[in-house]
Amino acid sequence: MLAHNVYFTLKDSSAEARQKLVDACRKYLKDHPGVVFFAAGTLAEELARPVNDRDFHVSLHLFFETREDHDRYQQAPEHLQFIEENQDNWERVRVFDSHVE
Repeated sequence: MLAHNVYFTLKDSSAEARQKLVDACRKYLKDHPGVVFFAAGTLAEELARPVNDRDFHVSLHLFFETREDHDRYQQAPEHLQFIEENQDNWERVRVFDSHVE
């Protein structure tokens, strides 16, 4: 499988803006072919150990059955629409892709 983890730092980091992005993740990114696992949420404010990376507001987690499923997702109209509708509020986006078992 391929794990696709995305961490968004927002320009407007209000609770409403965070929830809007989580809702958009669910609307546009949840049901793509090959998705084995989907989750989106916000930073766990209460977890602030020295090892915690807290430089984000919203996280997206997708696990794909194959690399090919991931590659199709990248070009899917819903994924591109998600980017178009939400990128104006993104200050920084970090993507971590890894092969997982």
